[in-house]
Amino acid sequence: MVGMGRVYRETSKPSSSSPSTPSVTTSTSISETVTGSHEFRINGYSLSKGIGIGKYMASDVFVVGGYAWAIYFYPDGKSIEDNATYVSVFIALASEGTDVRALFELTLVDQSGKGRHKVHTHFGRALESGPYTLKYRGSMWGYKRFFKRTALETSDYLKDDCLVVNCSVGVVRSHTEGPKIYSIPVPPSDIGQHFGQLLESGEGTDVSFEVNGEIFAAHKLVLAARSPVFRAQLFGPMKDQNTQFISVEDMEAPVFKALLHFIYWDSLPDMEELTGMNSKWASTLMSQHLLAAADRYGLDRLRLLCEGNLCEDVAINTVATTLALAEQHHCFQLKSVCLDFVANPENLRAVMQTDGFGYLKESCPSVLTELLEYVARMNEHSVITTKHGNEAFLDGSDVNGRRVKQRI
Repeated sequence: MVGMGRVYRETSKPSSSSPSTPSVTTSTSISETVTGSHEFRINGYSLSKGIGIGKYMASDVFVVGGYAWAIYFYPDGKSIEDNATYVSVFIALASEGTDVRALFELTLVDQSGKGRHKVHTHFGRALESGPYTLKYRGSMWGYKRFFKRTALETSDYLKDDCLVVNCSVGVVRSHTEGPKIYSIPVPPSDIGQHFGQLLESGEGTDVSFEVNGEIFAAHKLVLAARSPVFRAQLFGPMKDQNTQFISVEDMEAPVFKALLHFIYWDSLPDMEELTGMNSKWASTLMSQHLLAAADRYGLDRLRLLCEGNLCEDVAINTVATTLALAEQHHCFQLKSVCLDFVANPENLRAVMQTDGFGYLKESCPSVLTELLEYVARMNEHSVITTKHGNEAFLDGSDVNGRRVKQRI
């Protein structure tokens, strides 16, 4: 959609001898669609039946057009009046947004290879009212009567007790362009490199930290700008008596070095180089300590980076201590990943033999209750599997082998 607008500049009153022509400028409003898609596989469909009307399974969150989205599948339908006759499928806005305009396509994939997919789409057809508008986070678009359950269960859409749902989202974005007189390429920001070089050079440092026998020099203003805790410690009304030399307790020197690296460079250091070991265990251990340090000094971005690394490196010998750390520092996504891993019957016995599990029991006894709920749920699924004559073992935490996310 392209609109043209004209702006007339005021001119002085034309003289009788030389009439002037008004100056005309133009601008263009451009609306375009940013498109992306996500595939949601629903394994163990037969076990999802009976979950309850209005209960759902949610896909992982995916990002299109700067907004987060999630697919919701209702095995017993979303509407009470349909009495579980249909399955329902919806797409939901999963991030903050107001009046987000988008096009959608929901596809139930024909797994026979014949290509007879069931498609509901906004793309490629005229819309009387234009793209659909989602008012706020949690707004949904989809179909309560997406497919009749009895027909679905005898169709080519269901194969090996698995359904596949594809969702395409096209976010409509608009901007206005005026005439460009010039175009100068601008390099990416290098402020982190400059501050990092400042740290490495040691020029102008005005505070030193003693950490486990090692001394680290830094700049008060940089620390205060990056960390609210350092700001209070160095400049606040309750600041330390000696702000030139500060002793840091309960932290290892390599961890504080990594903390300073992030504060100045705005990036994580090379964990292998920092620890002197090229093992995942060493990298995980450093991420654990660094996450605690980030929480201690109010560095939210560093905390999330460490949380993401720990989610990717969940292992038998470290998961219990990571779970305790997630509970203590309120890292809910990391906690969920760890609970899923530990509750798996193939992992549980081995994890219980680790020293970290003993620490988990002592430091976070409430987490054990949640873990027992996960394990009990998996045992319940094993019983359901036996009743259905299916000898496969589920490795997830909900009725279809995947974690059910809370409603957005």
